[in-house]
Amino acid sequence: MVSITALWLPILVSAAVVWVLSAIVWMALWHKNDFKKLPNEDPVRIALKEQNPQPGQYWLPWADQQSMKDEAVRQKYQEGPVAIMTVMTPGMPAMGKNMGLSFVYYVIAGIFVAYIASRHLTPGMDYLAVFRLTSVVAFMPYGFGTIPDAIWFGRPWGFSIRILIDALIYGLFTGGVFGWLWPG
Repeated sequence: MVSITALWLPILVSAAVVWVLSAIVWMALWHKNDFKKLPNEDPVRIALKEQNPQPGQYWLPWADQQSMKDEAVRQKYQEGPVAIMTVMTPGMPAMGKNMGLSFVYYVIAGIFVAYIASRHLTPGMDYLAVFRLTSVVAFMPYGFGTIPDAIWFGRPWGFSIRILIDALIYGLFTGGVFGWLWPG
């Protein structure tokens, strides 16, 4: 068994590598067209502003389990649009804060990878053994969260598949870092 504290370097290095990779993937590769502009955005934006929705998640048309049986609600669903919307706090996106929080998330994912690896691998394990386990474990937090969004909330499957490809890349690089820096 390896102490999890002995794995602080692979945790931090893998988080930094994934942070850089995610920036490249999101800004330069296949996520550039994941979000679409409404054909006539301004009237929709003005109508929403008049409603003054607080930051949060909204479902349109809204219905609870009981009202789903109501014919008027069913008609709204048939007529459309049906949407799930996230309303954020007004203002420009806080890129620095969001990038920092992303790095923290990658560190936390690395801690879980390290914990599982520390319970199943011993010091001096060969690169491939470490790589195999840590790559698979790292893939999970980076990829599987998007599947329920596609199933339940209408997130496009193409988007979810691209996230899974991202997760595979992040997992492989995380496994590579852990294999490279595994304690001897």
